[in-house]
Amino acid sequence: MKTWLDAWPVVRQLTGSDPSGRGEAVRSKRTDTLTPRTATADRVVQSICPYCAVGCSQRVFVEDEQVTQIEGDPDSPISRGRLCPKGAASKSLVTSATRQAKVRYRRPHGTEWEDLDLDTAMDMIAERVLKTRRETWQDEVDGKRVNRTMGIASLGGATLDNEENYLMKKLYTALGAVQVENQARI
Repeated sequence: MKTWLDAWPVVRQLTGSDPSGRGEAVRSKRTDTLTPRTATADRVVQSICPYCAVGCSQRVFVEDEQVTQIEGDPDSPISRGRLCPKGAASKSLVTSATRQAKVRYRRPHGTEWEDLDLDTAMDMIAERVLKTRRETWQDEVDGKRVNRTMGIASLGGATLDNEENYLMKKLYTALGAVQVENQARI
């Protein structure tokens, strides 16, 4: 005869055929009705975690063109399916309700943010970069040829991968900047 104690997993573990508590003893009726988030995915896309230079492989599960889950790739020789806490939370990079999906701009001395279209924002950035480079360019310092600008610097972040950091280094070097750094190295 079953009692209310039988509903407790520890009782089922101690009295049943699953003393390790890793099988039938820990299953509930609700557990049997659940479907894994990955089971209903339309497709699985291979990706790489964006947070650091390790390059852990990820499997991105997509359903109805929406990311539903991101997990480590067990076929990866680097991470063997494991992700660090940041990598395991990378789904929020894509799906967070607080993620900005528009270009936001606050004018100098302004108090309110306004939306800009991407082309306008890119033009503003390009104009400012070229103006700063032109105004701070140094051909020589103390008679030595330097061909640099001290008015532009870069500090990359942990969400950039190796390829993005490589391209940023090339861009800033081509602009003549010498202060190119990344938070991962600091």
